[in-house]
Amino acid sequence: MEQNYQLNTKENRAFLTRVRQTLLEFGRRFPSPGGGSYYLGDDGAPWPEKGRETWITSRMAHVYSIGSMLGDAQAGPLADAAVRGLRGELHDSVHGGWYAGLNQDGSVMPTKQCYAHAFVILAASSALLAGRPGAKELLDDALAVYDLRFWDESEGLSRDTWDTDFAVLDPYRGLNANMHSVEAFLAVADATGAEQYRARAGRIIRRVLGWAGENSWRIPEHFSSDWVPQPELNRDRPDDPFKPYGATPGHGIEWARLITQWALSADKEKAAPFIEAAEHLYTTAVGDAWNADGAPGLVYTTDWTGRPVVHDRMHWTLAEAINTSAVLHRVTGKERYAADYAQFMAYLDSTVLDHKNGSWFHQLDRNNQVIGTVWPGKSDLYHAFQATLIPCLPLEVSIAAAVAKG
Repeated sequence: MEQNYQLNTKENRAFLTRVRQTLLEFGRRFPSPGGGSYYLGDDGAPWPEKGRETWITSRMAHVYSIGSMLGDAQAGPLADAAVRGLRGELHDSVHGGWYAGLNQDGSVMPTKQCYAHAFVILAASSALLAGRPGAKELLDDALAVYDLRFWDESEGLSRDTWDTDFAVLDPYRGLNANMHSVEAFLAVADATGAEQYRARAGRIIRRVLGWAGENSWRIPEHFSSDWVPQPELNRDRPDDPFKPYGATPGHGIEWARLITQWALSADKEKAAPFIEAAEHLYTTAVGDAWNADGAPGLVYTTDWTGRPVVHDRMHWTLAEAINTSAVLHRVTGKERYAADYAQFMAYLDSTVLDHKNGSWFHQLDRNNQVIGTVWPGKSDLYHAFQATLIPCLPLEVSIAAAVAKG
């Protein structure tokens, strides 16, 4: 297989650098006049009709903050625009926190989401490390709101969704928001030294591993208000972009990476059982999802026996497979992870990279044809951008912190 795809080669690092720079070029048109991020279309042009969402704006602040630390001359002002949007038009100055987003006409998208607030913390942590103006104030505000509204100290887990006024808490609990909370907690701990957030990440991880171990290493995603799994949720809407039915292999893969990062950063001497669990999660997810229907690619969801339900391939699942295969190879030395990485990279180059317009195709069908039923266009850069860095960075440090340290 070509050296371009082989982990830890200079050819692969050069390939990742080219892909990363193409992504930064692709996304430069994201800022709205108020700083909120437009959803991007297939060619990187804004789609104003889809509004400006907090989670997308936060992801762009994160990406371009890192881009500025990597020496991209245009990245700093773009990160500043996104931070301005998070401190301005997307922020609720009356009730606190962040709107889910704004519609094209400026009206508010309802609810306050843990998922979005976790990304604000991630964005602010990266912007702080990059020295962007307003980052510290944004981070202080984000942590205060999160601690007050979303963190449940008695459970050691995060609540999911409030109404817009923070008056009514939805009974739904979910692990997608908790996964990105782990990512955000590790980032803020690395950026500021606030180790209580690393400890929180560990509390979430232990709960998740308990559920995964009881469920053949397929992670339940959806729960009731008292944290009872709801395995049949959305059976009638199996391709929901945020709450799909069944197991989501991409999340199993992503959890495996975050668990490894947390375990190595919290206590290397006690990391072995967590790394073993991460291997179980990754192996089960890739075994269920990769080439599951006779064609290359990772299916979106499976049932609870590992059979595919939604066969579409989402770009973010591939990005996480690239990341985690690299991480597990480096921490275990097992060659099968390097072999996985090489086949994922080859598939990226042949099928998922848009060599004409830039970025990655966000959704492909089971025959690897581009579709947009769940993810039309190319909303943001976050997953793809991180996949160009994580294979090359220290295992125990968050991405922005690792870049900031050189």
